[in-house]
Amino acid sequence: QVQLVESGGGLVQAGGSLRLSCAASGSIVESNAMGWYRQAPGKQRDLVAAITRIGNTNYADSMKGRFTISRDNAKNTVYLQMNSLIPEDTAVYYCGAGRFLTARPAYWGQGTQVTVSS
Repeated sequence: QVQLVESGGGLVQAGGSLRLSCAASGSIVESNAMGWYRQAPGKQRDLVAAITRIGNTNYADSMKGRFTISRDNAKNTVYLQMNSLIPEDTAVYYCGAGRFLTARPAYWGQGTQVTVSS
């Protein structure tokens, strides 16, 4: 079992930055891969970026260059640095965890709202 607690969402103007954090507790094996997904109203939940304990990453193509995922294994915490935000980035951002980098997470956080105003 893995428990995930997210923080860092909020309201930001277009062009601004936010950093999301997700702290995991529980199984180290089950949280080998941790990542961020986002879901806008009426849309499916899509990958933003994910990272493993050894630093392998997987980004959605549209996120490369503006978003950076990182991880502190000592704290079992993953971060998402989001720069040059645009209104289309507005969504609920969910932290996910699982064993494998490219698999759908088995565990989810409660989600944090990110709103980018124009």
